[in-house]
Amino acid sequence: MQINLRKAMFVLPNLFTVSSIFLGFYALTLSAGDATPAQLYQAALAIFFAMFFDAFDGRVARMTKTQSDFGVQLDSLADVISFGAAPALLVYKWALAPLGFIGLFFSFAFAACGALRLARFNVLAQRGDKGSSAFFVGLPIPLAAGTITALVIAHYKEFGAATNPATRVPVLVVVGLLSFLMVSTVRYRTFKDVHLSARSLSAFVLASAVGLAVAYATRASFALVVYMGAYIAMGLAESLFEKARTLDRSRLPPDVRAELDADEALEPGPEDVDGDKAEQDEYI
Repeated sequence: MQINLRKAMFVLPNLFTVSSIFLGFYALTLSAGDATPAQLYQAALAIFFAMFFDAFDGRVARMTKTQSDFGVQLDSLADVISFGAAPALLVYKWALAPLGFIGLFFSFAFAACGALRLARFNVLAQRGDKGSSAFFVGLPIPLAAGTITALVIAHYKEFGAATNPATRVPVLVVVGLLSFLMVSTVRYRTFKDVHLSARSLSAFVLASAVGLAVAYATRASFALVVYMGAYIAMGLAESLFEKARTLDRSRLPPDVRAELDADEALEPGPEDVDGDKAEQDEYI
């Protein structure tokens, strides 16, 4: 029987997505029951590697020209498991279980807000609502999950034990903040509009130097926590700056404000890709 190679290639990007689901499920099995600190550390690593498979499934689909609506929906369902349910159970077992119902509620909120973010994106995509390729709207669920896994990995490498009472409330606050940011309208840069230049190269060198300095002064695992925290803080800072800019503009005379709006309308905006099914997985 002759195999249609073109049809077989449609399976390739879905294999990456299914691999992400497997790692998320494996993390759930490690976190279930009376999980030891070592098992929770392994669960965090599984979620971390799931992020790599999630990052490459869309790229593989574009390289092989095998994009499909089925792949987009499968990717969203995979993210609910690998970056919603799995990190929610992980952080509950790792730090929030001793807090009782409050810890359970915040862990559930993380998974629920992740699902809400994915549902919101899918609905907007089906409606054909346009967006900018330069920004995510809300914190992407893989990055929210990555923040939790970075904390678990760094804590295990430093202490090798479960959290103590002093760290549980700060972790609770972090989980609450991540949950809110996923369903918020805070914009986060995708860095898709960054091109090779002296400025971008300098920024990359500076970021690398900061990571190396943190790794040298503490542990390599802490560099990931710093990067995640810096990215979250950058999005919040940019949103606050934009709010202040909008408030200042609202105080201008109506004719001046209308002139500024007209000038901005004539400027070319960033490339629109939200309607492109091939790009959708990168905006989740």
